[in-house]
Amino acid sequence: MIDRLTSRVARDWCHAPLAIYEVHPGSWRRHADGSWLNYRELARELVEYVRVQGYTHIELLPITEHPLDASWGYQTTGFFAPTSRYGAPDDFRWFVDYCHQHDIGVLLDWTPAHFPRDAHGLARFDGQPLYEHPDPRRGEHPDWGTLIFDYGQNQVRNFLLASALYWIEEYHVDGLRVDAVASMLYLDYSRQPGQWLPNQYGGTENIDAMEFIRELNIVVHGQYPGAIVIAEESTAWPQVSRPVDQGGLGFSMKWNMGWMHDTLGYLQRDPVHRRHHHSALTFGLLYAFNENFVLPLSHDEVVHGKQSLINKMPGDAWQRFANLRLLYCFHWTYPGK
Repeated sequence: MIDRLTSRVARDWCHAPLAIYEVHPGSWRRHADGSWLNYRELARELVEYVRVQGYTHIELLPITEHPLDASWGYQTTGFFAPTSRYGAPDDFRWFVDYCHQHDIGVLLDWTPAHFPRDAHGLARFDGQPLYEHPDPRRGEHPDWGTLIFDYGQNQVRNFLLASALYWIEEYHVDGLRVDAVASMLYLDYSRQPGQWLPNQYGGTENIDAMEFIRELNIVVHGQYPGAIVIAEESTAWPQVSRPVDQGGLGFSMKWNMGWMHDTLGYLQRDPVHRRHHHSALTFGLLYAFNENFVLPLSHDEVVHGKQSLINKMPGDAWQRFANLRLLYCFHWTYPGK
């Protein structure tokens, strides 16, 4: 393990190859009777698969404890607990160690943007809003029915910072992907006029969240050199992956959601019509080097009736597979990770 941590410090992730396989542990593969693989079984089967496919890292959808078996885990109740669905904490340590022994990095999806209302979680922890903002215009998420952390409170920031550091320190994961960053940054995110409160300057920016994010990245990168912190940020917020001392938010990298949306939209069109939409492919190059981008083809694009990648493609079976090969080729040759 020491060798892996030492190599992480020395590895230049910004210029080294990086190919991430995103996976939900509970549905990637199961036993014949439908039961889950445990952490150790998952490690053996998953590592072999990603090595053959040429990936460098596994990104696990949230394995922090959460209440609903059928969910992906994004409504976290246990910010310091690997879910017991797949085994004990030491089993998850074994999972990470096994990945590292085979030179596969491990990234975790981490969810500091919101938390569920379940009574056994953080909601109104002592009968009062300790972790969430007391005003529902800042403390409740209208889309997800969840509660939003009050990032202006020291105890809330320290709780979340401790959670992030815990996973890197105790389990030796190689980094975090911070979920739903845009919902943290904008006070009017998914809200209509009159449903949100402006900041002290009258703007839409959540200044407390900005300061928390910067502190998070300073602390993680300062205490764990080589650790990766990736932002899922879906807007044009500037300098997401620029260092804090240069005016940025300090993330290592940012998901390029625009590339994903434009590329899939282009390839879903019948080829006879694509010549009128080439700008969908070329526009992204205008900003491709503004951030340290990761090019995602994520779980969000194959859910809620959006169909699998192969079923997004037009034409018969042969044409769909041909278009899918084209997508993967474009993906691997485009600027970004």
